[in-house]
Amino acid sequence: MPNFKNGRLSEDIKREISGLIREEIKDPRVSGKLVSVVRTELSGDNSYCKVYISCIEGEKAAKDAVKGLESASGMIRKRISNVMHLKKCPELKFIADNSIEHSAEISEMLKKISTDTEKEP
Repeated sequence: MPNFKNGRLSEDIKREISGLIREEIKDPRVSGKLVSVVRTELSGDNSYCKVYISCIEGEKAAKDAVKGLESASGMIRKRISNVMHLKKCPELKFIADNSIEHSAEISEMLKKISTDTEKEP
C-alpha cells in the first residue's frame, strides 16, 4: 500500500522547488534556461529526495542546471523547511533528465506524420 503522506510531501517539495527556480535562484546555469522539475522521489523515512530536472535545451543544459541547483541546495533546503514547517528537511539529490527534450522530439514526429497523412489523397 503506498504511503499517501509521503506522496503529498513529495509533490509539495516539487512545487516549492519549481517556484524557487522561477523566482529566487539567480545562478546563470539555472535562471537563463527553461528548467523544470519533472518529478521527485522521497525516501520512505523522508531523509532523502531525488529531484529530476529537465531542460528544453537538452541534456547538457540540464546537467549544467543540476550543478547550479546543487550549489544552491542549502538555500533550497532552508526555504523548504521554513515554508513547509518540517522538523527535518530531506537531503536533495538533483538528477538530470531528458524527458522534455524527448517529448519535444515525439511531438515533432507526430506533427510530421499528421501533415504527411493530410497531403495524401
